[in-house]
Amino acid sequence: MHEKEILVKVEHLSKHFKVGRKLTLKAVDNVSFNIYKGETFGVVGESGCGKTTCGRTVLGMYEATKGRVIYEDKDIHSFSKNEKFDFKKKAQYIFQDPYASLDPRMTIGDIIAEGMDTHFSMSEKDRTDRINELLGVVGLNKEHGARFPHELSGGQRQRVGIARSLAVEPEFIVCDEPISALDVSIQAQVVNLLNQLKREMGLTYMFISHDLSMVKHISDRIAVMYLGAVAELAKAEEIYENSLHPYTQALISAIPIPDPHVGRSRQRIRLEGEVPSPINTPPGCKFVNRCPKAMPKCHEIEPVLQEVKPEHYVACHLFD
Repeated sequence: MHEKEILVKVEHLSKHFKVGRKLTLKAVDNVSFNIYKGETFGVVGESGCGKTTCGRTVLGMYEATKGRVIYEDKDIHSFSKNEKFDFKKKAQYIFQDPYASLDPRMTIGDIIAEGMDTHFSMSEKDRTDRINELLGVVGLNKEHGARFPHELSGGQRQRVGIARSLAVEPEFIVCDEPISALDVSIQAQVVNLLNQLKREMGLTYMFISHDLSMVKHISDRIAVMYLGAVAELAKAEEIYENSLHPYTQALISAIPIPDPHVGRSRQRIRLEGEVPSPINTPPGCKFVNRCPKAMPKCHEIEPVLQEVKPEHYVACHLFD
């Protein structure tokens, strides 16, 4: 992966929603990043920072308000009907809530085969063989294929969601908090499964989560989002060991450390104040009201994401 090949190029992407007659909610606001082929690109931030909206807009599930998402040299938001159909085969989505995203009236086998039925023409035998194969890939038995979603545990349902996304043989998968609804013991299993599938099938992931320690475990690079914008973007180790943005530093300081001696001696950065509403964000830096290092110009000028070290980007006036 020396000469990195860009699979997804996100340029100045914004997704705004109309709220009432006059108000606009800026869920994603002028976000840019690249996702390289074969990597896991982590996206972290507090609830409501726009992570999920960003992932859905990158896949074309939401229409972009501004900006472009380039996939194989074409903007997905200008695809024709046929191109959209082909793109759905290449790019898939794993939903956060494994129960709400599975049709309760369909068997697990039919849920997994839904995409296959749309994109491939297969004999009944090939279809059944493929369903059984996918169930095996995600660590389930072929008997599970005849069951309904309510008969499975949360971890099993999430595995069904993964099998469903793999059924059309995609190359890019957006994983939207795929472990947040699961027990801790199951979380590790699902993350290890995703890692294994990535290696074996050459997949590329955009992995969305608010759990920093899990994102570190699975990601190659991480983007930290705050109020719809990217605050910092760097390699996973760099974010954890040399974070630059005051918001990232506060997030990192909140991660529990299993060693009580280290935990006690570590300085916890507590953020004062509430996250501002994305409907009327203050002028200047979005983080200014909670930032312990805010300067006068932070209240007036919005910082731009810039490269301050090789492959380390930060949007903060401290590094202008």
